[in-house]
Amino acid sequence: MSTFSFLLEGFRHMRTTGTLTRSSPALCKAAIDRIDFKNATVVVELGAGDGVITKYILDKMPAHGKVIAFEVSPELCDDMRAFNDPRLIVAQDSAENIRHYLDQIGVDKADHVISAIPFAALPEALGKSIVRAARDNLRPGGCYNQVHYSLKTKNYYEQAFGRVETQRVWANLPPAYVLYCNK
Repeated sequence: MSTFSFLLEGFRHMRTTGTLTRSSPALCKAAIDRIDFKNATVVVELGAGDGVITKYILDKMPAHGKVIAFEVSPELCDDMRAFNDPRLIVAQDSAENIRHYLDQIGVDKADHVISAIPFAALPEALGKSIVRAARDNLRPGGCYNQVHYSLKTKNYYEQAFGRVETQRVWANLPPAYVLYCNK
């Protein structure tokens, strides 16, 4: 998807994309920070968009690993399917359904979860339900990394995980936050 097409998608579907621009390389790197890729076999990505962060995950994942990338936009899912990477499972579905996709690949828990879902644009009950589903399907010792443009919903992660570390990423337009939660 071109930058212009992504911009149009953002205007048409701001509630689900949450942004008008792609994540910068600095934000993508911060989003996958703290992930133990040497031992990760399953990484779940929520709100994957057109796959800009997904590419960074796939670059680090071992050959036997799996990435389950959730996205509700059919157009953005098509962009990710074009990667043609056998490690990538594109889940055109709500992120609440993590359990279903883990069951499909025969895995009890995800090693790590990365999210760029714009929770501030979703109903609170849905947002909290998705965060709980991520926590419940994350292995002990795994991390949940959340990309945000504000700290409005930080309490979702505090309620689910307890302690939350926050990093500001200035080298992104607009500047963003990554919230790090350990299970």
